[in-house]
Amino acid sequence: MIATNKRLTGGVTFQYTEGAVEVPERVWESLATFREWAGNNDLPEKTRVDFYRGKVWVDMGREQVFTHGLLKTEFAIILGAHVKRYDLGYYWCNGVLVTNMDADLSGNPDGTFVSHESLESGRINLIEGADEGFVELEGTADMVLEVVSGSSINKDKVDLRDAYWEAGIPEFWLVDARGDRLEFQILKRGPKGFVETRKVAGWLKSSVFNRQFKLTRGKDRSGNPTFKLDVK
Repeated sequence: MIATNKRLTGGVTFQYTEGAVEVPERVWESLATFREWAGNNDLPEKTRVDFYRGKVWVDMGREQVFTHGLLKTEFAIILGAHVKRYDLGYYWCNGVLVTNMDADLSGNPDGTFVSHESLESGRINLIEGADEGFVELEGTADMVLEVVSGSSINKDKVDLRDAYWEAGIPEFWLVDARGDRLEFQILKRGPKGFVETRKVAGWLKSSVFNRQFKLTRGKDRSGNPTFKLDVK
């Protein structure tokens, strides 16, 4: 479910299986009020919320088991292991609030990579929560991943493509496995927007990881889709 503009007054109420939650009108006012609410709301745990230049998305839809959940997990397994093996930094699989003040952007990407160098240089910072630990990343991540679902097509392919470029993010990985054709793009930051990396024999080069990646789809013994992310 998506709420998209400031024309709503008095907040908006979202219904879900266990009850209802209200998104107050102040959430649309500014990035600051959104961040305050995003860190202290009564939304269900897996709800995704995003803010970009006064536009707010609240997605409470159920995640498709294979073309979203399983696919996102494959990226987390492979990229997480790669980052850990070579001590590159940190890879988070959704749930982490990422904010960029210059782009007036805050949200929860399906995947986020931050290098040690970016943290050490202050390009991105860890923000402490009021109670314990760190609860937010503020600045420019090295790479973000979005897996397209039926409720996020325009947001992922248009709005966030613009937003992540404005945020200065070097690479935006975009994956869509909903149809017969598996789409996997590594979009590199150009002077006026993201530019699609050209595939060579199915492989895509990542400058951020200095590796090549290939995503393929198959079927398991039950006929359900499987995904494999190869790296070389």
